[in-house]
Amino acid sequence: MLQAGNLTAAIRAAKTRLEANPEDTDALYAAAVCQRYLKEPVAALNTLQYLVTLRPEYGRAWQECGHSQRLRGDSAAAVAAYEQAVTLNPALPASWEALRDLRRAAGDTRGAALAEGQLQRLTVLPPELVSVDSMLHEGKLLKAERLCRAWLQKHPKDVEAMRLLAQLGMRYYVLDDAEFLLESALEFEPDFRLARYDYVQVLHKRQKFAKALEQAGLLRAADPGNVSFEMAYANESLAVGEFATALQIYDELLSVDPQQPNVHLVRGHALKTVGRQDEAIEAYTAAIEQRPGFGDAYWSLANLKTFRFATPQLEQMQQVEARPGTGLIDRYRLCFALGKAFEDRECYAESFDYYERGNALKKAELRYSADRMDKELANQKTVCTAEFLEALPQSGNPASDPIFIVGLPRAGSTLLEQILASHSQVEGTLELPNILAIAHRLNGRRRKLEHARYPGILNELSAEAIRELGDEYLRETQIYRSGAPRFTDKMPNNFRHIGLISQILPNAKIIDARRHPMACCFSGFKQLFAEGQEFSYGLEDIGRYYRGYVELMAHWENVLPGRILRVQYEDVVSDLETQVRRLLEFCELDFEPACLDFHATERAVRTASSEQVRQPIYLQGLEQWRHYEPWLGPLQDSLGALANA
Repeated sequence: MLQAGNLTAAIRAAKTRLEANPEDTDALYAAAVCQRYLKEPVAALNTLQYLVTLRPEYGRAWQECGHSQRLRGDSAAAVAAYEQAVTLNPALPASWEALRDLRRAAGDTRGAALAEGQLQRLTVLPPELVSVDSMLHEGKLLKAERLCRAWLQKHPKDVEAMRLLAQLGMRYYVLDDAEFLLESALEFEPDFRLARYDYVQVLHKRQKFAKALEQAGLLRAADPGNVSFEMAYANESLAVGEFATALQIYDELLSVDPQQPNVHLVRGHALKTVGRQDEAIEAYTAAIEQRPGFGDAYWSLANLKTFRFATPQLEQMQQVEARPGTGLIDRYRLCFALGKAFEDRECYAESFDYYERGNALKKAELRYSADRMDKELANQKTVCTAEFLEALPQSGNPASDPIFIVGLPRAGSTLLEQILASHSQVEGTLELPNILAIAHRLNGRRRKLEHARYPGILNELSAEAIRELGDEYLRETQIYRSGAPRFTDKMPNNFRHIGLISQILPNAKIIDARRHPMACCFSGFKQLFAEGQEFSYGLEDIGRYYRGYVELMAHWENVLPGRILRVQYEDVVSDLETQVRRLLEFCELDFEPACLDFHATERAVRTASSEQVRQPIYLQGLEQWRHYEPWLGPLQDSLGALANA
């Protein structure tokens, strides 16, 4: 009806649908378009205000806001709406065209040129691929995938279609496919900078940081001064530990244009990692000044753990979180930050409400399956029996360099790493992805219902193949090391792959960082993780995961006796020296007093505990979860008998 110009019938049909379902976003959108065509911009804006409350990420709705504001004659409000539209969905030609004209009229030649460039890019693309791009940003992934695959079948060397399908792969977390597609696109068109930029992103997600840095370097050399490419190179420099390089680039970018909230944010991350907390706070605060609703900057302040929000900041956060137009990502980051802010004020009911809301919002965008995780953990126990492991070729790399610290996040692993990294013979690195990558590769690509190839495939490997996997691990982790003979790998999820580790690196040390179940699980529930740990966004899920972890660790201790040292966080806190000596003895390291003064060790720490491990050990956190006990029934029920273990 809209397309036929029958506006009266169209709005009547939309209102009929809305009477049946007032939250029908398609009908709300159609109604707003009708109202604008009928020259009723105020009515259209009222409809759109409700629509963006329901779907704040809907770029096309913000575009309609821009059209209606422009019809009212409010150019400033129109520009703000169009900018929000293209932020959420860059494949909206009408928004870019309007931004070009409005910015040009306001004398913003640079902004107008940027909008013109985006408009030209979309104009030359086939309409089918513009639709794919738009659907991708509107979350219509299945429709986008079907249309993109259909186009690629007819045009198999269309590099833009490959790039869009790779973006879909990233949304589906099928990162190996995304990497392959982008590699293929760059083989066909090496100068396709958008594809190379996306390639850097997917390599980073796969934690192939050295390769990502190399690709970011190619981008930077091809277009010096491009802010996005400079940022990509700085971010990958940060990922491989080249902090001075990253900070120099951030500083140079801000000297040219200090009004860049994202640059202030990542600069804060770098400063936090190297222990310059006061400067990190200044950087995060500057990001908020440039963008007052910047949820990531607020959460980054909260995630320092030692920072306290002032009352005006707290009130501003609440106002932004409650605002209808606040996007999903900003909203859940603000919720986690508010949870921490109210916890610091000992307002535990308000704190839990925000933590619970933030977790629910975050969980809604994930695809975590507790059943699938249970099967994965059970499969390790079923396959990796003592007999199975003994029958494998004993041919792994004999080096004793790695010290693996496994367990759950927030179980004290960063503290153990800091203690070990204070030893002259040990280097603290990162949560290294290499063991997970090896396991993923061994498992191969398979359908959901197909039986897992890994870990059973281990008995199909030759002695040479097992040795090569150990060699590969040591070779690929060399980039994170700078000379010490031993190093830590504190990827917590490596506990799922101890059978693999025991074969390819038979002399590696494995430490199980354990903490009181309620304290550990609730601490994870309060944490918004940068990547992974999808099990942590529901009290039942995290309790179930903890149970599976304990059962699998009991299995490893049974089939690999003497290979694993369990260290209880509460024991470290109550008797530091005894536990430090025990830890060093297990790792075959001489005692050094510096390990007791771990907080004085200067090194880069990337995890949520980065500021806590730079302070002397303290007791306050041991029972912090008890303040929330009235609301933790689902977690206690999920843990069962383990709740008080």
